[in-house]
Order: sequence, then structure tokens, then C-alpha cells
Amino acid sequence: MSLDKLLQQLESCQHAPTEKWDPPYCGEIPLCIKANGDWEYQNSKIERPRLVKLFASVLVREQQDYYLVTPAEKVKIQVEDAPFIVTEWRQLEVAGQPAIEVATNIGERYILSARTPLVVEKGVPYVCLPRGMTAKVHRNVYYQWAELAQHAPNNEFVIHSAGQAFTLGQA
Repeated sequence: MSLDKLLQQLESCQHAPTEKWDPPYCGEIPLCIKANGDWEYQNSKIERPRLVKLFASVLVREQQDYYLVTPAEKVKIQVEDAPFIVTEWRQLEVAGQPAIEVATNIGERYILSARTPLVVEKGVPYVCLPRGMTAKVHRNVYYQWAELAQHAPNNEFVIHSAGQAFTLGQA
């Protein structure tokens, strides 16, 4: 399978066609995505994964704000850091080159690539996802990547995926 086909397959997640909707803004609701990836409504953790996935399917980002958008309304929610967490990964070989597949806390899968790159902001690694979303890399995943990282000439540690080199940080 080619890398492009794999990327298309993985990125065809179940996101609603929110870009086609233009509902009225209806204010803010007491829903918060915590820094650890938990979704809370009125300070109570949402325990049903299917409900979290449903909310995630209508989550949009505009500048630094996050909204849940339906055809009928648009409501603002709070996000403490990133809306998703990279909780798993695996090494693949696609079209003869190494690739790293990551999975988020809601089960969406992506390949680290030019389309979904790894970035480090203020020492914290994130994966840039479609629709302007981000997923913070869980500490366990980061430490596993640090073990396989290579020392680059510019004094950085890098991992490789889909023909790209991604920096984990300075040596």
C-alpha cells in the first residue's frame, strides 16, 4: 500500500461536515477538555467513550477557541491544553520507508508525516491533526520515542516517519 493511500484511509475519521454548517452562536457551556484528556461536563468526568467521540466529531477550532457545532447551534467549550492525547504508537514500513502511526485517546489514527507533523512547543510535543486540532504526546509515548531517537548533527534528537525527520528536542 502506498503512503498516500494509507494516510487517506487513516484520516477519513468520522468527523461531521461542520464546515458546511453556519449555525448561530449560542454561548458557552460548562464542558471542558482537561489537560490529561478527560472530558468533563459541569465538573463531572464523561465516562461514556461513545459520547466523547460524538462530541469530538463536532469539535471545531477557530483561532484559539473551541466550539461544538451542530446544524442548529454553535457553543463554546474550554480546552485546557490540547483536545486530544497521543496514547499509542507503532512503527510501520510503508512503501519501503519507516512510518510512525499514532493513536489518540478517542481511537483516531494518523501517520506522522508532513500533513500531520510532530512539533515541540515550550518543550511539550504535539501532533498537528487535521482541522487545526492538536494532540499532546503522552509522556510514556515520548519516552519510548526518546529511546529510538537518533542524534542529529545539529545537536537535536530526531525520529523519522514518512520521509520526514521530527525533532524531539535538543541534546
